[in-house]
Amino acid sequence: MNYMIVEKFRPGKVKELYKRFDEKGRLMPEGVTYINSWIDEKVEVCFQLMEAESMEKLQAWMDAWSDLCEFEVFPVISSADAKQKALSG
Repeated sequence: MNYMIVEKFRPGKVKELYKRFDEKGRLMPEGVTYINSWIDEKVEVCFQLMEAESMEKLQAWMDAWSDLCEFEVFPVISSADAKQKALSG
């Protein structure tokens, strides 16, 4: 399943977040795959597309970063899949 993750960086924690990333990488458990990400111009919010075998594995990844940011998780499907879903039935 694909997930759009909205990460809101905790105030004053952006430098610490990037430092951890440089030292330890993404800290993703097996079964979680990074696809792509975009960050707002203020460097306060990251929009990250991830693939995960389960919500539990995705939660393990979020737990590794929860001291530096807050998360909103949106299960997503492709536009083509959404069209097919909307038109069938």
